[in-house]
Amino acid sequence: MNLWLRLLGLLLFRQRRPVDLMATTRIRLRVWPNDLDLNFHVNNGRYLTLADLGRIDWFLRTGLLRRARQEKALPIVGDAMAKFRRDLRVFQRFEIHTRLLGWDDRWGFLEHRFVRGGRVLGVVIARGLFRGPDGTLRPQELMAAGARGGSPPLPEWLLHWHRGTEGLSAALRSEEGRAPAPAA
Repeated sequence: MNLWLRLLGLLLFRQRRPVDLMATTRIRLRVWPNDLDLNFHVNNGRYLTLADLGRIDWFLRTGLLRRARQEKALPIVGDAMAKFRRDLRVFQRFEIHTRLLGWDDRWGFLEHRFVRGGRVLGVVIARGLFRGPDGTLRPQELMAAGARGGSPPLPEWLLHWHRGTEGLSAALRSEEGRAPAPAA
């Protein structure tokens, strides 16, 4: 099943009940043949794309997308990481559980758990921000209405990953304009 059809289905048939900013949202999906790789399980890149569906549902149900649109801002994923534990095979049903882990002065951190039969099969973590016409919006500005007392403490493993992505970004900025080193 094409991802555009899944997105359309999500928008037309999704649960309409609004949820709190710190709530976990769930969407139910099925593995289709075009989700598979050569090993006949869900392609690792497809996990990132399916996580987008969970993220869109979370943004809609928490009202954060509506609030961002009022500011003429769009959500942008800056970085993502994935952990694969078990495979998903053709025609299996599964859920994506999406929740906000927290935020800092620039970035928000979302977790997408792929769950089947109560077991976590994989996790995608996304670090994103909201970009408006005048630049990046601070998460505190957007989340103020839904967050009581600010961001929950970010887990240590997430802070390590966050620092690593910042380091990689700095390294890439320092290389801009220079030709890559020739292969040996």
